[in-house]
Amino acid sequence: MDTAQIIVTLVGVGLLAFVGWFFFLAPHRVAAAVSSSAGVQQVDIVVKGGYSPNVIEVEHGKPVQLNFYRDEEGTCSEELLLPDFNIRRDLAPFKTTAIEFLPKQAGTFEFTCGMHMLRGSLVVK
Repeated sequence: MDTAQIIVTLVGVGLLAFVGWFFFLAPHRVAAAVSSSAGVQQVDIVVKGGYSPNVIEVEHGKPVQLNFYRDEEGTCSEELLLPDFNIRRDLAPFKTTAIEFLPKQAGTFEFTCGMHMLRGSLVVK
């Protein structure tokens, strides 16, 4: 193996390690819902290369409103999927899209982009 092949191999291994860390080991931001005067649990989420916060905690049996502000034009983030609640929505760039639903049971439910690359969790207590 010559020097160029060693460098390319090391860079490739480094990139693989970074991708593994980013998707599986990176720290998560957790947000608890804030209840409005109408009793609706609200959380504001910024979509830019991921979801921030990416872990949302709410109470079951109370209405939830997730406000997704898409702060980019990337094609991966143009769609939101929350399959356990049969929700599929387009997110317009540089606008807020409100998604309302009623979580009836406790558990952890995943939400993703249409390509399943961006991920978040809804924790219903």
